[in-house]
Amino acid sequence: MLQKVHGSAVFGVDATTITVEVNIDTGIGYHLVGLPDNAVKESSYRIAAALKNTGYKLPGKKITINMAPADLRKEGSAYDLTLAIGILAASNQIQAVNLDEFMIMGELSLDGSLQPIKGALPIAIKAREEGFKSFILPKQNAKEAAVVDNLDVYGIDNIEEVIDFFNDKRKLEPTLVDTREEFYKNLDFPEFDFADVKGQESIKRCMEIAAAGGHNIILIGPPGSGKTMLAKRLPSILPPMTLHEALETTKIHSVAGRIKEHGGLMSHRPFRSPHHTISDVALVGGGAYPQPGEISLSHNGVLFLDELPEFKRSVLEVMRQPLEDREVTISRAKFTVTYPSSFMLVASMNPSPGGYFNDPNAPVMTTPSEMQRYLGKISGPLLDRIDIHIEVTPVPFEKLSDDRKGECSVDIRQRVTNAREIQTNRFEGIPNVHYNAQMSTKQIRKYCELSGESKQLLKTAMERLNLSARAYDRILKVARTISDLEGSETVLGDHISEAIQYRSLDREGWLG
Repeated sequence: MLQKVHGSAVFGVDATTITVEVNIDTGIGYHLVGLPDNAVKESSYRIAAALKNTGYKLPGKKITINMAPADLRKEGSAYDLTLAIGILAASNQIQAVNLDEFMIMGELSLDGSLQPIKGALPIAIKAREEGFKSFILPKQNAKEAAVVDNLDVYGIDNIEEVIDFFNDKRKLEPTLVDTREEFYKNLDFPEFDFADVKGQESIKRCMEIAAAGGHNIILIGPPGSGKTMLAKRLPSILPPMTLHEALETTKIHSVAGRIKEHGGLMSHRPFRSPHHTISDVALVGGGAYPQPGEISLSHNGVLFLDELPEFKRSVLEVMRQPLEDREVTISRAKFTVTYPSSFMLVASMNPSPGGYFNDPNAPVMTTPSEMQRYLGKISGPLLDRIDIHIEVTPVPFEKLSDDRKGECSVDIRQRVTNAREIQTNRFEGIPNVHYNAQMSTKQIRKYCELSGESKQLLKTAMERLNLSARAYDRILKVARTISDLEGSETVLGDHISEAIQYRSLDREGWLG
């Protein structure tokens, strides 16, 4: 007898429906075709043990299973439940009256219980698109898939529940998630809050400007000055994600299997902090079976590169194109996968290999040649994509011992959100430009007009501080953001003078 069951394969951040055709005939043998990988081929052993341990069995006949489309590679152990239900239905051990209405996925343990799968959210989205009424999957993934409306999501613990459900011996309760309530309930309680930071008022201001304009930022300072602490708090002042952004971000984390157990929609912007020993592939994504890298996992959030000069130069250079295009394309001989990667880059570095620069009391002294070699690891084109450079100094004891709390992240975020709304209205109708950091040279000329006085101020500063030509556009972009934070229509001299302070690495004596 022939029976069809539906599963799904995930490529990039999208799913493709797989039809599993099970044919049982006279004879003996188990034949699985349709480009399965080793994990799928091994499923026969898991299925046989799981069925035996739950009171059922593999029929002692010739079983032929085709996974269509047959030219698409099938990977992973998530097809175990799909194949098992197909075999049971084809051998009349379950009544499969409306089996074609179900999407079924799950990895089986030998006792019949189910293990979580990757990519539950994109599979659920595809199932709804293609008109499936229900989705049966492991209970650990149910909340994640239930984000999709107009689809009954059944989270189950073991295969026995599914068999009893199809044999009308048990009712399954669909998992229900109020997406909006889930999304908004945690927004005002960030894990890391700027209220915990003592002193560093100028750096907090700098972070606020970076968040308001979507500017990439680099923090330069000796060990223990608070660079990492400040970076970790940046997501808490970024504007809240829209439901569309949250769905997009959750999809990527779902594909990578990074959704917390029983977690639904991600409401907080991601913060990724890879170690400096990371490889090119781990950062941008890829591998034999492409997976999203750190830059895609930080989509709509923050990518923090601590100790920037310690990263391999090839790793940093490979980021240049994703920083511009806000997506990364991984090409293989048979297919191409594109992952979104629109993130804010926050980098930190010590001013010298020893960590202390121009400090007469420093425990470690650095020679000029060592300094040059250290700073030379960061290429000009990468620095070109970083708008704000700021020096972080250690906090004095008086500030550390002060009991007063700083301004909380929720209050700062309100100002940032107001500034972002101004930018959204300004760039309405311009594709791929949503905030000031994304402006092209043409748009800078249009939206950052300067008065004669402001122009003169900028000219004097560039000559006196020996600022490079690349700094000119960056200063204008940052000045535009400062004026948006103050609700000013035009870019004033005060805004220009503050923006000039945020170009430390362009000054003579830094990158030589």
